[in-house]
Amino acid sequence: MAGKNRHVVKRDYGWAVRGAGNQRDTSHHRPQPEAEWSARDIAINQRSEVLIHSENSRIRECNSYGNDPHPPKG
Repeated sequence: MAGKNRHVVKRDYGWAVRGAGNQRDTSHHRPQPEAEWSARDIAINQRSEVLIHSENSRIRECNSYGNDPHPPKG
């Protein structure tokens, strides 16, 4: 069974990783790439997705790590 998707979201002090539906952040990071790496590691372990938000809260990128309903052929 796949885990919760992880969101990389902007905070006043930097960036945070938050599980979908959670009220609390999983981790906090100054640069966005650190938050992305942390979310990626969690998603790989939980076979879920990472949704990376821009500074204006819009989703700018989504990556699947084992829970892709339509994997590419070949």
